[in-house]
Amino acid sequence: MAADGTLIVGASQAGVQLAISLRQLGYSAPITLVGAEPHPPYQRPPLSKAVLHGGAEADALLLRSPAFYAEQDITLVGGERIVGIERGPDGSGHATTAGGRRLPFARLALATGARPRRLDIPGAELDGVHVLRGMDHALALRDELDRARSAVVVGGGFIGLEVAASLRRHDVAVTVVCDVDRLMDRAVGPIMSEAFRVAHVARGVDVRLRTRPTRIIGDGAQKATGVLLSDGSTVPADLVVIGIGAIPRTELAEQLGLDVAGGIVVDEHCVASDGTTVAAGDCVSCPNPTGGEPAFLRFESVSTAIEQARVAAASIAGAPTPYRVTPWFWSDQYDLKLQVAGIPFDPDQTVVRGDPGSERFSVLSYRAGRLIAIECVNRPADFLAVRTALGSGRTIPAEPAADADTPLKHLVRDDPVAAGQAGAS
Repeated sequence: MAADGTLIVGASQAGVQLAISLRQLGYSAPITLVGAEPHPPYQRPPLSKAVLHGGAEADALLLRSPAFYAEQDITLVGGERIVGIERGPDGSGHATTAGGRRLPFARLALATGARPRRLDIPGAELDGVHVLRGMDHALALRDELDRARSAVVVGGGFIGLEVAASLRRHDVAVTVVCDVDRLMDRAVGPIMSEAFRVAHVARGVDVRLRTRPTRIIGDGAQKATGVLLSDGSTVPADLVVIGIGAIPRTELAEQLGLDVAGGIVVDEHCVASDGTTVAAGDCVSCPNPTGGEPAFLRFESVSTAIEQARVAAASIAGAPTPYRVTPWFWSDQYDLKLQVAGIPFDPDQTVVRGDPGSERFSVLSYRAGRLIAIECVNRPADFLAVRTALGSGRTIPAEPAADADTPLKHLVRDDPVAAGQAGAS
């Protein structure tokens, strides 16, 4: 790689999109994309679904064919982890891999992602205890499914519940354990949390809230056989899956002296505190794109990784564009498609469209009369209408939105609250 090119550290969704976007913007300098995994860059969302219960293989999940990178003059380096970076005052420098490879660059992009959070309890090292973040994790877990009769899933977020749903498809008895008051509490509101608790229980999952594991029990062969919980009960388990979140990989950013606070801190153009490095994806703490509180957020979603990568690429290409996209994400559990647009935190009014018991309904969230988010189950038209409205600075009045038979797209109108705030400024 020539010293006038860009080095992208991290070959997952954000890293690949960053490279693609650079080429789309007419960037002609060399691009090197480095990933620690030996697999070509692949989609991660199907790991907890299509790979576990559908039998999908690695090749079916590729983000791009191997030929694509050669056609776009993108050098893909797989199975190499960057362990050190040295730079000069202008931001150029070189990176060194664990294998001793030296990679020079003029611009640096960090798309280092996140690593799974581990449980620090006795027995966490036993065979049969799994995390799910990468392809090898998913394949290792899938290899044990046919022999498993019972499983404990620790964590009630998207990954934990998607894994629970996949395990139930294999007729594995599943207990979900989480030390919080409700499921998916960092992503959805109480109404949606309760609807998914009911849905999982109806499909045979034992959901234990406000409970945590204190020990993983094993047999004489160092194989997990159960989990001891904080309430004193013991749950049998041939498998234990840890899904308690992810920790952003910020080691290289810290080594470079970049600001780190819950992720690599970037501005609205996805530029880090040194003014030259860009960053995107799960490793990033970015300004809240809605302009609300908290001021900085870290998102773990494909849509955010893609949009941040496009913004980071624009900064490198000399055409900076602010990241102000309405956050949105999804989760597939059984036949339930959950879609969320906006940030449904701290509303002072909620509107429910449809019956949560029907597993086809939506929850619209408002604050001070302003629409801030929607959470939908199996109502894609509602999701699209609100996502479009939020993205264009428009709104949907709460009262007519409660009529589940009225299409939300017919209710979208200019936001008087936003107009009033703009006039006051």
